[in-house]
Order: sequence, then C-alpha cells, then structure tokens
Amino acid sequence: MAAFEVRGGKALRGEITPQGAKNEALQILCAVLLTPEPVTISNIPDIRDVNKLIELLRDMGVKVGRLASDTYIFQAENVNLDYLDTPEFVAQAGSLRGSVMILGPMLSRFGRCQLPKPGGDKIGRRPMDTHFLGLEKLGGKLTLEGTDFYRIKVEGKLKGTHMLLDEASVTGTANILMAAVLAEGTTTIYNAACEPYLQQLCRMLVRMGANIQGIGSNLLTIEGVASLGGTEHRMLPDMIEIGSFIGLAAMTGSEITIKDCQIPELGLIPDTFRKLGIQLEFRGDDIYIPAQSHYEIATYLDGSILTVSDHTWPGFTPDLLSIVLVVACQAKGTVLIHQKMFESRLFFVDKLIDMGAQVILCDPHRATVIGLDQRTSLRGITMTSPDIRAGVALLIAALSAEGTSTILNVEQIDRGYQHIDERLVALGADIRRI
Repeated sequence: MAAFEVRGGKALRGEITPQGAKNEALQILCAVLLTPEPVTISNIPDIRDVNKLIELLRDMGVKVGRLASDTYIFQAENVNLDYLDTPEFVAQAGSLRGSVMILGPMLSRFGRCQLPKPGGDKIGRRPMDTHFLGLEKLGGKLTLEGTDFYRIKVEGKLKGTHMLLDEASVTGTANILMAAVLAEGTTTIYNAACEPYLQQLCRMLVRMGANIQGIGSNLLTIEGVASLGGTEHRMLPDMIEIGSFIGLAAMTGSEITIKDCQIPELGLIPDTFRKLGIQLEFRGDDIYIPAQSHYEIATYLDGSILTVSDHTWPGFTPDLLSIVLVVACQAKGTVLIHQKMFESRLFFVDKLIDMGAQVILCDPHRATVIGLDQRTSLRGITMTSPDIRAGVALLIAALSAEGTSTILNVEQIDRGYQHIDERLVALGADIRRI
C-alpha cells in the first residue's frame, strides 16, 4: 500500500491545469457502446478509475486506440456479449463503481446486460434503485441473483414512457437517458439531474444523432432514434479539482493560478469559497488566487452562523464539502457543514482533530468547524485516506501543517486525482511517494 510523506508549512506558487472531469468521463466512455461507429474523446483524465473503465470496455470487445496522452478513439463494433458471463468480467465490474454506466447503453443497443454490485468509495449507502426503476419503466426486466448480482434484459425494443425519478441521480439519469435515446417513441424524464456532466453527455448524444430536448433543465424529453453515429467529444475540466486547488491555495497561503477552468460551468463553487473569505480573481478562463495570510467566514445577514450544504445541481456539489471543511479549519469564524447525501463522508474529521483542528462532529451528516484563524498551525500526523475526496482534503491539511505527515492508502486518491503528487511538487510542495 503506497503512502505520501508530506512536509508541510510551505507556501506554494505557480500555475496548475485541472484534469478532465472524472464524473463526466465515467458516463461519456460508456456512451461509446451505443454506436458501432468510431468515437473520439479528448481531455480524458489519467486516473485509476477511468483507466480501469477503459480496460473493461476493451475486454468487452471495444476497439481502443490512444491518439495522445489524453485522447482515445473507441469503436464498439464487435462487443462480445459472452464476456459478461465470465468471472473476469465479474471481478472487473465489481471493483469499479463506474461500471454501472454500461447498463443503459447495453440494454438499449443489445437488449441485455448484467452486473455485479459495483464497488467504489465507502461513503455510505449508494442505492441503485433509480437506475433500475427507470430502466424497468422503459421495458427492461430485472432479476436479482442473491444480494449482489443484477441481470436485466428486454424482449424486443425498449419503449418510451414518462417517468418521475425518485431522486435527481446524476448516474441514474445518465443511464436512463442512454437507454431512452434508442427506445421506440418518446421518453420524458422529470426530476432529471442537470449537472454539467449530464449536459455534456446530452450534447454528445445529440451530435451522435439523438433527439433530446430540455438540456440543462430537470425535464428531459427524448425522441428515440433507430441508431446513433460516431462523434468527437472534449470533456470539461474537473470542477472538483478546481475547488480542491482553490482550497489548497487558501489553506497554505499560496499564490496559485488555475488554468482553463470553464468558469461558466462551475456554478456556485467560486461563490461558496468566497463565503469562506477566499479571494478569487477571474482572468479570462483562469482563476487567480492571491496569497492570503487571513480569511474570514461570512455570516448570514442577521449575524447567524453560515451553513454550507450540498444539494443537487445547481446547488453545491457534495464532492467539495470535504475540502470546504478542511479550509474552514484555518479561517476566522465558524461554519456548519451539512453533508446531506452521504452519511459516512464526514468520518475523516477525527484525523483533523488529531492534527489540532477544532471540529465538532454533530452526527453522521453535520460538523461544526471553529476556525483557528492561523493562530495555531495544524500538526503533522500519520493518517489513512478513507475515500477520494477526504484523502485530498487530508493532503491539503498536511500541506498546511507543521512537521511531517504520512498519508496511507493513497491509492484512493489516485482513483480521482491525476498524478497529484507530481503536480503539487511542481508548485513547490514537499511530497514524497513511499
């Protein structure tokens, strides 16, 4: 098991470019299964989860060619359906949360798919009901073997229908959407997710020949088509990396420019960090964060304590609450962090408390942070990364701390952040992979 040895307390300086969006990649890559024609995708992040998904597609029979470090061409002309019945497929798909995204394309184009219960971060319950309920409404027949193996098939073609999703699940909406584009008739999806990742998928499918109305809203209308063609697609920069770098700059008192951010797609992210007192300057499509020795958390107009909570888009993304929590540890003021979606995502705060942070874990969903206002530095400790986002939050804490920290299980971080140690070393960080 690899680890990072981090010597903290150093201000960083320079420019950094965010990777392609991981959450978009997991959807976009599976969409290549919808057509036998070539699909070229660029700005693909070189991270463990995405690379494992590419390997899974290749083993399923998709032709994969690498055109550049971040650009691949895919052609799903001869998908091997028999591979779904092999132990190798079960092992591959079961180790990767993103494998769930093959369900919609496979059912729509080939009439069947099967999948073991996918793996992923241990951040609480992540039920797949939205996926399967939506696919069943389109005509899919689901059977469950034991408690962790799903089979779904359709006799003939999927049929368009109206559905109201029980939750605005991004991956659930994407799976249903990819099934609906080749279904017969009209499908309407109400309470659809509308995150930029989902909008990107919609635009890609439209270029492939799909008929989708309502892109960017929570009501999608899809007129099924007989077939889809090839296309080219470039993924957005990863908004979670961008938010992480904003938090890193503030926490370490660093002057950093984040390049090519696609700022209009960031939603509430910049303003949420501004509420923590962090100065941001937009320079074209770059975000410049000046070195700050002090930042103060805002209050509500009546003087009451600020709450930062997650919500479906266009609300604040849950993937950045860990970063906000860590950054607040050295702010002036108090903030309540409310993680609504996942009940285990705040359980890393015990490490921050061991480092000297003043954090009260109220319950599995809420934590109150009383900022130290840089009067006292955090101290380096040995800790373990519990999941991707908490791992990077702890890395930011370690970079700001006095002394040496050791972060174990950094394979978790590698699943979501591209060569993060090398990129931060280029800014002046003292990180060694051991």
